[in-house]
Amino acid sequence: MGIGIAVSLLALTSCSNNAPTPRPRAFPKVHYPQKAYQRFDASYCDFTFAFPTYARIQQNTQFFEEKPEHPCWFDIYIPDFDSRIHCSYYPVGDGKSLEELRADAFELVDWHNKRANYIEEIPIRNASKEVYGFAFRITGPAASPYQFFLTDRQNHFLRGALYFNTQARPDSLRPVVSFLVKDIEQLIETFAWKPRS
Repeated sequence: MGIGIAVSLLALTSCSNNAPTPRPRAFPKVHYPQKAYQRFDASYCDFTFAFPTYARIQQNTQFFEEKPEHPCWFDIYIPDFDSRIHCSYYPVGDGKSLEELRADAFELVDWHNKRANYIEEIPIRNASKEVYGFAFRITGPAASPYQFFLTDRQNHFLRGALYFNTQARPDSLRPVVSFLVKDIEQLIETFAWKPRS
């Protein structure tokens, strides 16, 4: 008789409506710095642009334990989000033609197609400043959500790519990516080549 009561009590308690319910989606709260910009005008680069005051320029002195191909390789480091915009500059014709540099840039973007859901190509054209190129908005769990290249079509070529020091989680990173893309768009809008001496 004792076993029958125990089984009955167990059956009654297991039928109660204590089933777990899914919680609503939530993301960690992000504190965004106030938008303000400063001018990049380093002696080791042939261009200027505006970058956020909450970012730091870090010149690359090593590339896979070797010296970079050009002194104008640098990162725009944003410590608030532990993210970097890797920037690498190449003189056109100094080892590679403009078409080879463009093909390399498209190939590096295409490499993300393994994980990307979609890659949007955005043409860049500012004839008055001789700034041309493409920006690439990459959606999905790709390592880099945004890349770009800029050129004057004759002498200069700059490539940039945004990376986060974390696992690619597009849903949780989306608001931060949107915030930083505005900074990259400001960089592109204010970008200018230095006059040739």
